[in-house]
Amino acid sequence: MPTHDELINELAGLCGVIPEYWDIFGNKHTVSLETQKAILKIMRLNIGSEENIQKEIAELKTRPWNRFIEPVTVISINDQPLTIPLYIPVEEGKESELSISWSIENESGQRAEFILEGNSITVSDQRRINGKRHIKINLNDRGNRGIGYYTVSVLCKTPEIEISGKSRVIITPDACRLPAELEHGKTWGLSINLYSIRSDRNWGVGDFADLKKLVEWAAGLKAGFIGINPLHAIPNKKPFGISPYSPISRLYKNFIYLDVENIPEVRELTAHEKEIQDKLNELRREDLIDYEKVASLKENILRSAFKSFYENHYEQNSQRGLELKNYIAQEGNDLEMFTTYMALASLVTHHSPLFSWQEWPDEYRNPYSYASQEFKKTYKKVIIFHAYIQWLIDGQFREISEHAKDLGMSVGIYHDLAIGSIGGGSDAWPAQEIIADGTDLGAPPDDFNAGGQNWGFPPLIPEKLKESGYDYFIQTIRKNMKHCGALRIDHALGMFRQFWIPKDMPASQGAYVRLPSEDLLRIIALESVRNKTMVIAEDLGTIGENVRETLLRFGMLSYRLLYFERNYPDPSFTTPGRYPDTALCAVTTHDLPTIYGWWSGRDIEEKKRLGMYPDEGVWLRNICDRERDKEFLINALRAEGILPHGSELFTSKPMSPELCLAIYEFLARTPCKLVCVSLDDVIGTPDQQNMPGITDSYPSWMQKTPIPLEQIIPDVRFSVLSKMFQKNSR
Repeated sequence: MPTHDELINELAGLCGVIPEYWDIFGNKHTVSLETQKAILKIMRLNIGSEENIQKEIAELKTRPWNRFIEPVTVISINDQPLTIPLYIPVEEGKESELSISWSIENESGQRAEFILEGNSITVSDQRRINGKRHIKINLNDRGNRGIGYYTVSVLCKTPEIEISGKSRVIITPDACRLPAELEHGKTWGLSINLYSIRSDRNWGVGDFADLKKLVEWAAGLKAGFIGINPLHAIPNKKPFGISPYSPISRLYKNFIYLDVENIPEVRELTAHEKEIQDKLNELRREDLIDYEKVASLKENILRSAFKSFYENHYEQNSQRGLELKNYIAQEGNDLEMFTTYMALASLVTHHSPLFSWQEWPDEYRNPYSYASQEFKKTYKKVIIFHAYIQWLIDGQFREISEHAKDLGMSVGIYHDLAIGSIGGGSDAWPAQEIIADGTDLGAPPDDFNAGGQNWGFPPLIPEKLKESGYDYFIQTIRKNMKHCGALRIDHALGMFRQFWIPKDMPASQGAYVRLPSEDLLRIIALESVRNKTMVIAEDLGTIGENVRETLLRFGMLSYRLLYFERNYPDPSFTTPGRYPDTALCAVTTHDLPTIYGWWSGRDIEEKKRLGMYPDEGVWLRNICDRERDKEFLINALRAEGILPHGSELFTSKPMSPELCLAIYEFLARTPCKLVCVSLDDVIGTPDQQNMPGITDSYPSWMQKTPIPLEQIIPDVRFSVLSKMFQKNSR
C-alpha cells in the first residue's frame, strides 16, 4: 500500500503540479508536501483522508472513460475529418441496441445531423470502470470544416438508458497571423506609456486624443506601429489600484483614456466650465499623475453627458441610442457582468467604490444570486451608464486603429495583455468556478528578486478552465486583440506552466502547475487570424528552449531585450546577426531602466535608496557589473562599425542622443521583424516607469514625460531616428 505522502505526490502529479524545478541560478527545488497539499485543496480536491485521496486518484485515472463526452476538443484545421469519442456504459452484447443521434453546429447556427445505430456502430475500445463495462465509440465527421467554434450535441439511447451531452469543438489554424508586409520585410515602431504622456490639452493623463496624434506623427516617421501599455480597467486609486498590470478586468478598458472633449454629449455641456478649467490646469501642472482626481473629474463629466444621452438618444431610440443598444447586445453576458460589478462597486458602500467583491455584503458575492438579479433591475440606468462608457471607449479606440491602417502603418496599434486580473475584480466575480481562490501567481527567486515575486492575482484551475470550454480564456484573448494589429502576451511561460504561491506562504515555497498549452496556443492562433492581429510572446526569464520552439511553431514572435541578449556564460553582448528573425527586439521595458537610467546607474541608485539590496556587497557588484557592461556595449557598437574605433565615446561620459541612436542602430541591424523604440529612451527620461516590488516609495505608473507632446513631435531626434531605420531597410 502506498503511504499518505506517496498518494499526495501521485495526486499532485495527476493534477499537473510539477514536483521540482531549477531556478535561474542552477539550483534544484523540490516542492514540499505542504505546498502540494495546499494546491490540491485550492483545486477543490478532497484530501481529508487516504481513502478520499485514492478516490480522487481513481477519478482522474479513469478519465475520459467516466465522462460521456469531453467538454472541449481543440484540433488543427489539418487534422480533419473530426473525430469525437464517446464513452458509454453498455453491457456485453448490447451495442446493437444503441441509437446515437448527433449534430455539429457552427457559429451561424448551420447544423449537420447524423444518426448511428445497429451495425453502423463500431466499438473501438472497452474498459471496466467501477465494475461497469464502458465502450468507446468514435463519432466521425464527414469532410473538412473551416476554422472556428462548433457545438457538438449527442443523444444516446438504449432500452434502459438515455444519455445526452454537448461538447465545444475548436478548429484552429497552425500559426498566428503575420501581416503580408512582414512576410519578407521588417519595420520599427515607438513604445509609449499612454498614461504618462504630458500634453497641453489632456486632462492630466495621456488619452486617446494624444494617441491619435502619436499615430499620425509615427506614421509620418515611417514607423510601422505604436506600442501602448495595457488599457485594462483599474480602480484608479493609490496605492494598489493604478498599475495597468493589476486590473480589475482585462475584458474592458479604463475610462481615463477617453478623449472626453470629443464626446458629442460633452460638447453640449456648458455648466461649470470655469471650475473645470481650474481643475484641469492644476492636473496638467502636476509632474505625477493623480489618478483619483483625473478619474473623479472625468466620471462627473461623463455622468452629466450620460444624462443627456439617456434622455435624448437611449429613450428616443435615435441612431446613436440604437448604436449603444446594439453594442450592449453584441457584448452580451461579459459586458453585463462588468457593468453590474462596476455599479455594485460604487453603490455597496456609502464611501468610495469598493473593488473587491469578497468584501461586499454576502448577498452580492454571487453574481447569479437573487439579490444580484434584483439589483440589476433596480439600478438598470446605472448599469447602462457603465455600458455607455465602454461603448465610447470602443468607438474612440476603433477610430484610432482604423486611422493607423489608413495612414499605411503595417501593424498599427500594438497592445499589451497583462498576465491576469485581481481576485476581487469584475473578471473573477462571475468566474469563481474556475478561479483558484487561496493562491496567487508569481515567480520563483531570481537575480532581480531574491525572495521571488507575488503578483497578487489568482490563477485559473486548468481542469475547471477546460470544463468551461475555455470560454474565459477565449474572451480575454479576443477582446484584447479587437482593433489591434499586434498583441504582446505578458509572461508567455504562463501558457505552459504557472507558478502558484498558496496564501500565507512565501514565493520561495511555490510550485509550478502545468497548463494545457497546446490548446491555449491554438486558441490564440485562431483569434489572431480572425482579428488580423499578430502575436508577440514575452518569453523572458527562466524559460526552456522547448517553450520558445513551440511559440515559434505557432508563429508567435519572440521578445528579445538588448540588456539580456548576451553570449552567456560570457556576458558580452550578442551580435545583431545572432538575433532571431521571428522576434521583436527592444532595449528595455517598463520594469527595467531606460537607456539613460541604465547608463548613469540611476536604477542602481534608486534600489540602494529603497533598501532593495540585501547587503552592500551585492550593491557594489551591481555597480562593477554595470561599468563592465557599458564597456561591452561600446565594444559591440565598435565591432559593428556603428561607432568608430578610437571613438571619444567612453563609458565615463554621459549618455547622449548620438550614443542612444547608435544603440538603436545596433538593433536595427538585427533580422528581427520588429524593433521597438522606447519613447522615454529617445527623449532622455532618467527614471523607469515601474520599480517591481515597491509600492509607496517609488512613483510607479505615475510619472509623466519630462517634456510635453507638443515639444516631442517636432524634436529632431525622432526624424534622425527615422532616417536611420530607413537606411537599415525598415
